[in-house]
Amino acid sequence: MRPLNENEFNKEKNIKFVLTDIDGTLTTNGRLPKEAYIAMERLQNSGIKVIPITGRPAGWCDHMARMWPIDGIVGENGAFYFCYLKNKRKMVRQYWRSDKQRLKDRTALNRIKERILNHCKGAKVSADQAYREADLAIDFCEDVSPLPMSEVDKIVNIFEEMGAKAKISSIHVNGWFGEYDKLSMTRKFFLDIYQKDLDNLKNQIIFVGDSPNDAPMFGYFPNSIGVANVNEFIGNLFFEPTWVTKNEGGQGFAEIVDNLLKK
Repeated sequence: MRPLNENEFNKEKNIKFVLTDIDGTLTTNGRLPKEAYIAMERLQNSGIKVIPITGRPAGWCDHMARMWPIDGIVGENGAFYFCYLKNKRKMVRQYWRSDKQRLKDRTALNRIKERILNHCKGAKVSADQAYREADLAIDFCEDVSPLPMSEVDKIVNIFEEMGAKAKISSIHVNGWFGEYDKLSMTRKFFLDIYQKDLDNLKNQIIFVGDSPNDAPMFGYFPNSIGVANVNEFIGNLFFEPTWVTKNEGGQGFAEIVDNLLKK
C-alpha cells in the first residue's frame, strides 16, 4: 500500500464512480461524520456517482437509497442491490437468491446462530439482524466488548463447517448461503442499472474500504484505497488496497474526495 498524496488523481484518470464501504470507511467510531456526508454530496454535485457497497441490512439500505446523496447501494455483502429512481418515485430491488431460497436459508442460518452462541463466548447476534433479508451477522465489537481474533476466526470456521460463506468486516462476521459477494453483485448492478460491463469501467472507478470483506474489491479495482484503519487488518487481507489515507474512517473518505475534486 502506498500513502495517498495530493497528486494521485489527475484528469487523465477520468473518475466517474466512487464505490465505498460504510462501516469504518464512511463512519468514524460508529457514527457518520459530517465530513463524509458532505463529501458524498460534493461528489454527486460534481457529476460523480456514489454507490455504497456494504454489509449492512436491507432495512438500512432502503433508507439510505432514499435519503442519502447516493445513486444506488449494494447490501448484505452482495445479497441485493437497491436503486431509488427519484424521478419515478420507484425503488428497484434485485436479489441474488429467490424469496424461496432465502426462506430456506434462514432456517439453516438459525441453526448456525445457535451453535455460534453456544461455542463463542461474548459473541452476540448483531443489533441490526431484524432488518436483514439474506444473511446472519454476528457482532464481535460493535455493541459487545471486542473479541480476540481467535474467537472471530472460530465464528468464521463454524459458518464454513456448516456450509455457509463467511466474511469479516470491521464489526461483524457475516455469513450466508449463495455464490455471491460484494464484487459479483456490483457487476450485476452496473449491468442492470447502467447497461455497462464493469470490466470496461473499472479504471474510471475508485473503491474505498477498510476490512477483509473488502478484499475482493481491493484486488479487482486498480484505483482501490483503504482508509487508515485498514492497517489493523494487515496480514488478514487476501488483497490489499493500492493506496491508504492518512486519516481514518469518514475523515479518510473526505480526504480522498478532497484529493479527487481538486483535479
